[in-house]
Amino acid sequence: MDTIGKKTSRRQFLREATTAVAAFTIVPRHVLGKGVTPPSDKLNIACIGISGQGGGNLGAVSGENIVALCDVDTRRAGKAFENYPQAKKYQDFRKMLDEMDNQIDAVVVSTPDHIHAVAAMAAIKRGKHVYCEKPLAHSIYEIRALAKAAREHKVVTQLGNQGHSFDTIRLFCEWIRDGAIGKVHEIHACCSAVHCRIDQLSKLKEKHEVPPELDWDLWLGPAQYRPYHPMYLPVSWRAWMPFGSGTIGDWVCHVVDPVFWTLDLGSPKTIQAQAKGYDPKEHADTFPAGTIIEYEFPARGSRGPVKLVWYDGVEKPPRPSDLEPDRKPPDTGAVVYGDKGTITYGSHGAGGVRIIPEAKMKAYKQPSQTLPRVKEHHQDWLEAIKDKKQAGSNFDYGGPLTEIAQLGIIATKMLGQKLEWDGENMRFTNCDEANQLIASPYRQGWTL
Repeated sequence: MDTIGKKTSRRQFLREATTAVAAFTIVPRHVLGKGVTPPSDKLNIACIGISGQGGGNLGAVSGENIVALCDVDTRRAGKAFENYPQAKKYQDFRKMLDEMDNQIDAVVVSTPDHIHAVAAMAAIKRGKHVYCEKPLAHSIYEIRALAKAAREHKVVTQLGNQGHSFDTIRLFCEWIRDGAIGKVHEIHACCSAVHCRIDQLSKLKEKHEVPPELDWDLWLGPAQYRPYHPMYLPVSWRAWMPFGSGTIGDWVCHVVDPVFWTLDLGSPKTIQAQAKGYDPKEHADTFPAGTIIEYEFPARGSRGPVKLVWYDGVEKPPRPSDLEPDRKPPDTGAVVYGDKGTITYGSHGAGGVRIIPEAKMKAYKQPSQTLPRVKEHHQDWLEAIKDKKQAGSNFDYGGPLTEIAQLGIIATKMLGQKLEWDGENMRFTNCDEANQLIASPYRQGWTL
């Protein structure tokens, strides 16, 4: 019974987990004492995309009740299907959500980028809590729509940038807020991965039979129809513009996350991209071998303006002048410049964070811990659902972070032009052509 004497279902409670007042049938964990998990305190979870990274996400939430699994490729999903015999199996997530609506509390989305938004939105509109792999979506319009829907439906969300739950990202934030390197004015962020397939574009004319275990139409989802080609999948879809978001989409949500959080970067006011040997029209299906993308963030709160420069693939940031001769700069990570010093860190969650050179690191008196630590990224999401709060990288945070990548991709399609971005109104003020890239057209039969 709830506070007004009316029975409330367990799933109704979970759908209302973020409201100020919610009836409940789950016994709160604090009532039972530390370390005790009541049987009713488990969520019923469905997973969409269960091979590759999806398999890792599935394992990370396997302490809950896995009630449904969905993958368009039954061969690659075979092991997961075998490991969870109690879960119902599907190829079409829409059918899964329709048939099992009342049996699902939360959904994990681990598909290629172009499916993220339609799958996550379908779950959100049914009141399901959502964990979605990074990047959150394949366009700025999708990102904004997902964040808005999550707020309206009062669901608990989490972007799959695992490093946001690491201790090191909190350590970095505490150092910056303590003034360890003074006022930050410039950041060089990078990832050496190359997602360029220019040398394979001619192969797209080849004809290939669709493997019997793959539903190609469902794999395409909202993307414009094109014939099957084994170059697109598995895994390699990230290098193809209609399906993936390249190196920048894969890594910004990891590498830029620490500075985005502690500096409250928000939206940039300008974006400009450079790329050698790349023609945005001739090579439109794929990405450059390397890009340099410069973002200008206006002053905000107590900090001044900040320049962020993104380097990927074959393009490398300049070596920091105060880095020790026997040390290498991050291959994937960032160099953060303040008016009183420099910090470097690695890929996920500011891993390996340190002040350079080492003499300054040893001399620095570290501040007291001010940010609470969390156990693990998936657990942060699961506990947020149960505790009626939001997770650390919810869509209101992870969405704007993902926009940094999507803005960079649009700038890559408009090489050399400095784009002026009005984040509040979601439009470029100096380029109508770029405005046409804010949303991607959906194939007939698919909607957000």
